[in-house]
Amino acid sequence: MSAFIDTIKDKARSDKRKIVLAEGEELRTIKAANMIVEEGICDVVILGNEENIKKIAGDISLNGVEIIDPEKSDLTKDFANTFYEMRKAKGMTEEVAYETMKNPLYYGVMMVEKDLADGMVAGAVNSTANVLRPSLQILKTAPGTKLVSAFFLMVVPNCEYGENGIFVFADSGLCENPDADAVSEIAISSAKSFSDLVGAEAKVAMLSYSTYGSAKSELVEKMQLATKLAKEKRPDIKLDGELQLDAAIVPSVGKSKAPGSDIAGEANVLVFPDLNAGNIGYKLVQRLAKAEAYGPVTQGIKKPVNDLSRGCTAEDIVGVVAITCVQAQMRNK
Repeated sequence: MSAFIDTIKDKARSDKRKIVLAEGEELRTIKAANMIVEEGICDVVILGNEENIKKIAGDISLNGVEIIDPEKSDLTKDFANTFYEMRKAKGMTEEVAYETMKNPLYYGVMMVEKDLADGMVAGAVNSTANVLRPSLQILKTAPGTKLVSAFFLMVVPNCEYGENGIFVFADSGLCENPDADAVSEIAISSAKSFSDLVGAEAKVAMLSYSTYGSAKSELVEKMQLATKLAKEKRPDIKLDGELQLDAAIVPSVGKSKAPGSDIAGEANVLVFPDLNAGNIGYKLVQRLAKAEAYGPVTQGIKKPVNDLSRGCTAEDIVGVVAITCVQAQMRNK
Protein backbone atom coordinates (compact mmCIF):
# COMPACT_ATOMS: atom_id res chain seq x y z
CA MET A 1 0.00 0.00 0.00
CA SER A 2 1.17 3.51 -0.83
CA ALA A 3 1.86 6.38 1.54
CA PHE A 4 -1.13 8.10 -0.07
CA ILE A 5 -3.66 5.51 1.01
CA ASP A 6 -2.11 5.59 4.49
CA THR A 7 -2.90 9.31 4.52
CA ILE A 8 -6.50 8.58 3.50
CA LYS A 9 -6.76 6.05 6.34
CA ASP A 10 -5.43 8.62 8.79
CA LYS A 11 -8.08 11.09 7.59
CA ALA A 12 -10.75 8.43 8.06
CA ARG A 13 -9.56 7.73 11.63
CA SER A 14 -9.57 11.42 12.51
CA ASP A 15 -13.38 11.63 12.31
CA LYS A 16 -14.76 8.10 12.45
CA ARG A 17 -17.70 7.12 10.31
CA LYS A 18 -19.83 3.99 9.97
CA ILE A 19 -19.64 2.13 6.65
CA VAL A 20 -21.82 -0.77 5.47
CA LEU A 21 -20.31 -3.68 3.54
CA ALA A 22 -23.30 -5.24 1.80
CA GLU A 23 -21.61 -8.47 0.65
CA GLY A 24 -21.04 -10.00 4.08
CA GLU A 25 -21.16 -13.61 2.89
CA GLU A 26 -17.99 -13.15 0.84
CA LEU A 27 -14.51 -13.99 2.09
CA ARG A 28 -12.71 -10.86 0.83
CA THR A 29 -15.36 -8.68 2.45
CA ILE A 30 -14.98 -10.52 5.76
CA LYS A 31 -11.20 -10.17 5.63
CA ALA A 32 -11.58 -6.47 4.85
CA ALA A 33 -13.96 -5.96 7.78
CA ASN A 34 -11.42 -7.58 10.10
CA MET A 35 -8.64 -5.34 8.77
CA ILE A 36 -10.79 -2.20 9.07
CA VAL A 37 -11.50 -2.90 12.74
CA GLU A 38 -7.89 -3.84 13.50
CA GLU A 39 -6.63 -0.64 11.83
CA GLY A 40 -9.32 1.49 13.51
CA ILE A 41 -10.39 3.07 10.23
CA CYS A 42 -14.13 3.24 10.92
CA ASP A 43 -17.06 1.42 12.44
CA VAL A 44 -18.13 -1.34 10.09
CA VAL A 45 -21.36 -3.25 9.47
CA ILE A 46 -21.56 -6.33 7.28
CA LEU A 47 -24.86 -7.61 5.92
CA GLY A 48 -25.90 -11.21 5.50
CA ASN A 49 -26.85 -14.40 7.32
CA GLU A 50 -24.85 -14.43 10.56
CA GLU A 51 -24.39 -18.19 10.61
CA ASN A 52 -23.10 -18.23 7.03
CA ILE A 53 -20.80 -15.28 7.69
CA LYS A 54 -19.22 -16.94 10.71
CA LYS A 55 -18.81 -20.20 8.82
CA ILE A 56 -17.06 -18.46 5.91
CA ALA A 57 -14.92 -16.41 8.31
CA GLY A 58 -13.47 -19.50 9.98
CA ASP A 59 -10.55 -18.28 12.11
CA ILE A 60 -10.90 -14.64 11.00
CA SER A 61 -11.94 -12.53 14.00
CA LEU A 62 -15.23 -10.64 13.71
CA ASN A 63 -14.79 -8.88 17.04
CA GLY A 64 -15.96 -5.28 16.66
CA VAL A 65 -17.83 -6.03 13.42
CA GLU A 66 -21.59 -5.47 13.51
CA ILE A 67 -23.53 -8.14 11.60
CA ILE A 68 -27.08 -7.47 10.39
CA ASP A 69 -29.28 -9.93 8.52
CA PRO A 70 -31.82 -8.00 6.41
CA GLU A 71 -34.02 -11.12 6.36
CA LYS A 72 -34.42 -10.93 10.15
CA SER A 73 -33.81 -7.28 11.01
CA ASP A 74 -36.42 -5.34 13.00
CA LEU A 75 -35.79 -2.41 10.66
CA THR A 76 -36.70 -4.19 7.42
CA LYS A 77 -40.42 -3.39 7.69
CA ASP A 78 -39.77 0.31 8.36
CA PHE A 79 -37.29 0.43 5.46
CA ALA A 80 -39.87 -1.24 3.22
CA ASN A 81 -42.52 1.33 4.16
CA THR A 82 -40.14 4.16 3.29
CA PHE A 83 -39.21 2.52 -0.02
CA TYR A 84 -42.87 1.94 -0.87
CA GLU A 85 -43.66 5.64 -0.31
CA MET A 86 -40.71 6.62 -2.48
CA ARG A 87 -41.65 4.35 -5.35
CA LYS A 88 -45.44 3.84 -5.24
CA ALA A 89 -45.99 6.36 -8.04
CA LYS A 90 -43.82 4.09 -10.21
CA GLY A 91 -45.95 1.03 -9.44
CA MET A 92 -44.21 -0.25 -6.29
CA THR A 93 -46.37 -2.42 -4.02
CA GLU A 94 -45.96 -2.93 -0.27
CA GLU A 95 -45.21 -6.62 -0.78
CA VAL A 96 -42.50 -6.01 -3.39
CA ALA A 97 -40.99 -3.23 -1.26
CA TYR A 98 -40.70 -5.62 1.70
CA GLU A 99 -39.03 -8.33 -0.40
CA THR A 100 -36.71 -5.74 -1.98
CA MET A 101 -35.51 -4.55 1.43
CA LYS A 102 -34.34 -8.08 2.24
CA ASN A 103 -31.71 -7.56 -0.48
CA PRO A 104 -28.53 -6.41 1.31
CA LEU A 105 -27.74 -3.87 -1.43
CA TYR A 106 -31.09 -2.12 -0.89
CA TYR A 107 -31.01 -2.55 2.89
CA GLY A 108 -27.52 -1.04 3.07
CA VAL A 109 -28.43 2.00 0.97
CA MET A 110 -31.52 2.57 3.13
CA MET A 111 -29.28 2.54 6.20
CA VAL A 112 -27.31 5.36 4.55
CA GLU A 113 -30.49 7.24 3.60
CA LYS A 114 -31.73 7.10 7.20
CA ASP A 115 -28.35 8.18 8.64
CA LEU A 116 -27.80 4.81 10.31
CA ALA A 117 -24.57 4.61 8.31
CA ASP A 118 -22.43 7.15 6.48
CA GLY A 119 -21.74 5.17 3.32
CA MET A 120 -21.86 1.77 1.66
CA VAL A 121 -19.34 -0.27 -0.32
CA ALA A 122 -20.13 -3.30 -2.50
CA GLY A 123 -19.26 -4.79 -5.88
CA ALA A 124 -16.86 -7.63 -5.07
CA VAL A 125 -19.52 -10.04 -6.40
CA ASN A 126 -22.21 -7.69 -7.74
CA SER A 127 -22.19 -5.74 -11.00
CA THR A 128 -21.90 -1.96 -11.02
CA ALA A 129 -25.51 -1.72 -12.20
CA ASN A 130 -26.75 -3.80 -9.26
CA VAL A 131 -24.71 -1.78 -6.76
CA LEU A 132 -25.77 1.63 -8.05
CA ARG A 133 -29.43 0.98 -8.85
CA PRO A 134 -30.54 1.15 -5.18
CA SER A 135 -28.53 4.36 -4.73
CA LEU A 136 -30.22 6.06 -7.66
CA GLN A 137 -33.67 4.91 -6.51
CA ILE A 138 -33.23 5.80 -2.83
CA LEU A 139 -30.51 8.45 -2.43
CA LYS A 140 -30.68 10.10 -5.86
CA THR A 141 -28.23 12.77 -7.05
CA ALA A 142 -26.57 15.35 -4.83
CA PRO A 143 -28.02 18.89 -4.85
CA GLY A 144 -26.69 20.89 -7.79
CA THR A 145 -25.45 17.75 -9.57
CA LYS A 146 -26.89 16.63 -12.89
CA LEU A 147 -25.09 13.34 -13.29
CA VAL A 148 -23.76 10.39 -11.34
CA SER A 149 -20.37 9.30 -12.64
CA ALA A 150 -17.43 7.21 -11.47
CA PHE A 151 -13.67 7.56 -11.27
CA PHE A 152 -10.62 5.57 -10.33
CA LEU A 153 -8.10 7.06 -7.97
CA MET A 154 -4.77 5.96 -9.42
CA VAL A 155 -1.57 5.88 -7.37
CA VAL A 156 1.37 5.24 -9.72
CA PRO A 157 4.68 4.26 -8.06
CA ASN A 158 7.88 6.15 -8.90
CA CYS A 159 5.96 8.54 -11.14
CA GLU A 160 6.99 12.13 -11.76
CA TYR A 161 3.67 13.09 -13.35
CA GLY A 162 0.36 14.17 -11.85
CA GLU A 163 0.37 14.95 -8.13
CA ASN A 164 3.42 12.85 -7.24
CA GLY A 165 1.95 9.98 -9.25
CA ILE A 166 -1.63 10.46 -8.03
CA PHE A 167 -4.40 10.91 -10.59
CA VAL A 168 -8.15 10.78 -10.95
CA PHE A 169 -9.27 8.93 -14.12
CA ALA A 170 -12.90 9.67 -15.07
CA ASP A 171 -15.29 8.35 -16.15
CA SER A 172 -13.71 4.90 -15.97
CA GLY A 173 -16.56 2.89 -14.54
CA LEU A 174 -20.08 4.08 -15.28
CA CYS A 175 -21.05 6.51 -18.07
CA GLU A 176 -20.71 4.62 -21.32
CA ASN A 177 -20.93 7.28 -24.01
CA PRO A 178 -21.53 10.69 -22.41
CA ASP A 179 -22.34 13.64 -24.64
CA ALA A 180 -20.38 16.88 -24.38
CA ASP A 181 -22.55 18.29 -21.59
CA ALA A 182 -22.21 15.08 -19.57
CA VAL A 183 -18.42 15.07 -20.06
CA SER A 184 -18.33 18.64 -18.73
CA GLU A 185 -20.28 17.53 -15.64
CA ILE A 186 -17.88 14.61 -15.14
CA ALA A 187 -14.95 17.04 -15.30
CA ILE A 188 -16.47 19.38 -12.70
CA SER A 189 -17.31 16.53 -10.30
CA SER A 190 -13.87 14.97 -10.78
CA ALA A 191 -12.09 18.22 -9.93
CA LYS A 192 -13.93 18.36 -6.61
CA SER A 193 -13.28 14.68 -5.90
CA PHE A 194 -9.57 15.14 -6.51
CA SER A 195 -9.34 18.18 -4.23
CA ASP A 196 -11.39 16.50 -1.48
CA LEU A 197 -9.36 13.30 -1.45
CA VAL A 198 -5.87 14.48 -2.36
CA GLY A 199 -5.94 17.91 -0.75
CA ALA A 200 -4.29 19.55 -3.76
CA GLU A 201 -5.55 21.76 -6.58
CA ALA A 202 -7.14 19.84 -9.44
CA LYS A 203 -5.71 20.39 -12.92
CA VAL A 204 -8.16 18.86 -15.37
CA ALA A 205 -7.28 17.64 -18.87
CA MET A 206 -10.05 16.87 -21.36
CA LEU A 207 -8.44 14.03 -23.27
CA SER A 208 -8.58 13.26 -26.98
CA TYR A 209 -6.40 11.91 -29.76
CA SER A 210 -6.10 15.55 -30.80
CA THR A 211 -4.51 18.60 -29.18
CA TYR A 212 -5.94 22.06 -29.86
CA GLY A 213 -7.49 21.01 -33.17
CA SER A 214 -4.59 18.98 -34.56
CA ALA A 215 -7.23 16.56 -35.86
CA LYS A 216 -10.80 17.17 -36.96
CA SER A 217 -13.71 14.79 -36.35
CA GLU A 218 -16.92 14.49 -34.34
CA LEU A 219 -14.94 12.78 -31.57
CA VAL A 220 -12.61 15.77 -31.30
CA GLU A 221 -15.48 18.27 -31.50
CA LYS A 222 -17.20 16.55 -28.57
CA MET A 223 -14.22 17.14 -26.29
CA GLN A 224 -13.78 20.70 -27.57
CA LEU A 225 -17.41 21.46 -26.72
CA ALA A 226 -17.13 19.68 -23.36
CA THR A 227 -14.13 21.88 -22.53
CA LYS A 228 -16.03 25.03 -23.51
CA LEU A 229 -19.06 24.05 -21.41
CA ALA A 230 -17.01 23.12 -18.35
CA LYS A 231 -15.13 26.45 -18.50
CA GLU A 232 -18.41 28.37 -18.80
CA LYS A 233 -19.96 26.52 -15.85
CA ARG A 234 -16.90 26.65 -13.62
CA PRO A 235 -14.34 29.24 -14.71
CA ASP A 236 -12.63 28.83 -11.33
CA ILE A 237 -11.43 25.30 -12.16
CA LYS A 238 -8.06 24.85 -13.86
CA LEU A 239 -9.16 22.93 -16.93
CA ASP A 240 -8.12 22.71 -20.56
CA GLY A 241 -8.60 20.68 -23.70
CA GLU A 242 -8.78 19.02 -25.97
CA LEU A 243 -5.38 17.50 -25.12
CA GLN A 244 -3.55 14.33 -26.04
CA LEU A 245 -2.40 12.33 -23.05
CA ASP A 246 1.29 13.23 -23.44
CA ALA A 247 0.45 16.92 -23.79
CA ALA A 248 -1.66 16.66 -20.64
CA ILE A 249 0.93 15.13 -18.30
CA VAL A 250 4.45 15.58 -19.75
CA PRO A 251 5.71 19.17 -19.23
CA SER A 252 7.98 19.30 -22.29
CA VAL A 253 5.27 17.93 -24.59
CA GLY A 254 2.65 20.20 -23.06
CA LYS A 255 4.83 23.24 -23.71
CA SER A 256 5.36 22.18 -27.31
CA LYS A 257 1.82 21.10 -28.22
CA ALA A 258 -0.25 23.48 -26.06
CA PRO A 259 1.74 26.64 -25.41
CA GLY A 260 -0.09 29.02 -23.13
CA SER A 261 -2.19 26.32 -21.44
CA ASP A 262 -2.22 26.65 -17.66
CA ILE A 263 -2.47 22.89 -17.09
CA ALA A 264 -0.76 21.20 -20.07
CA GLY A 265 2.02 18.96 -18.78
CA GLU A 266 0.70 19.23 -15.21
CA ALA A 267 -2.70 17.51 -15.33
CA ASN A 268 -3.71 15.33 -12.39
CA VAL A 269 -7.37 14.76 -13.39
CA LEU A 270 -7.79 12.96 -16.70
CA VAL A 271 -11.26 13.10 -18.25
CA PHE A 272 -11.78 10.51 -20.97
CA PRO A 273 -14.17 10.87 -23.92
CA ASP A 274 -16.03 7.62 -23.17
CA LEU A 275 -16.03 4.50 -21.01
CA ASN A 276 -14.04 2.48 -23.55
CA ALA A 277 -11.09 4.86 -23.27
CA GLY A 278 -11.40 5.39 -19.52
CA ASN A 279 -11.68 1.73 -18.59
CA ILE A 280 -8.88 0.63 -20.92
CA GLY A 281 -6.72 3.50 -19.71
CA TYR A 282 -6.97 2.74 -16.01
CA LYS A 283 -6.39 -0.98 -16.53
CA LEU A 284 -3.30 -0.33 -18.66
CA VAL A 285 -1.80 1.88 -15.97
CA GLN A 286 -2.79 -0.53 -13.20
CA ARG A 287 -1.21 -3.56 -14.87
CA LEU A 288 1.77 -2.13 -16.75
CA ALA A 289 2.82 0.51 -14.22
CA LYS A 290 1.79 -1.64 -11.22
CA ALA A 291 -0.39 1.22 -10.02
CA GLU A 292 -2.88 1.02 -7.18
CA ALA A 293 -6.37 1.56 -8.58
CA TYR A 294 -9.14 2.46 -6.12
CA GLY A 295 -12.66 2.40 -7.47
CA PRO A 296 -14.82 2.79 -9.31
CA VAL A 297 -15.58 5.55 -6.80
CA THR A 298 -18.90 7.24 -7.47
CA GLN A 299 -19.51 10.97 -7.49
CA GLY A 300 -22.74 12.89 -7.74
CA ILE A 301 -24.81 10.70 -5.39
CA LYS A 302 -26.36 12.47 -2.37
CA LYS A 303 -24.39 10.28 0.05
CA PRO A 304 -21.37 8.06 -0.69
CA VAL A 305 -22.00 4.60 -2.10
CA ASN A 306 -19.02 3.04 -3.85
CA ASP A 307 -18.56 0.17 -6.22
CA LEU A 308 -15.67 -2.31 -6.31
CA SER A 309 -14.01 -4.11 -9.16
CA ARG A 310 -14.98 -7.77 -9.01
CA GLY A 311 -11.27 -8.57 -9.20
CA CYS A 312 -10.60 -6.61 -6.00
CA THR A 313 -8.57 -7.86 -3.05
CA ALA A 314 -9.44 -7.43 0.62
CA GLU A 315 -6.82 -4.66 0.75
CA ASP A 316 -8.56 -2.89 -2.15
CA ILE A 317 -11.85 -3.01 -0.22
CA VAL A 318 -10.16 -1.44 2.81
CA GLY A 319 -8.81 1.36 0.61
CA VAL A 320 -12.22 2.09 -0.93
CA VAL A 321 -13.82 2.06 2.54
CA ALA A 322 -11.27 4.65 3.71
CA ILE A 323 -12.04 6.79 0.64
CA THR A 324 -15.77 6.46 1.37
CA CYS A 325 -15.17 7.70 4.92
CA VAL A 326 -13.35 10.79 3.64
CA GLN A 327 -16.14 11.45 1.12
CA ALA A 328 -18.64 11.31 3.99
CA GLN A 329 -16.53 13.72 6.02
CA MET A 330 -16.29 16.19 3.12
CA ARG A 331 -20.03 15.97 2.43
CA ASN A 332 -20.75 17.13 5.97
CA LYS A 333 -18.38 20.07 5.53
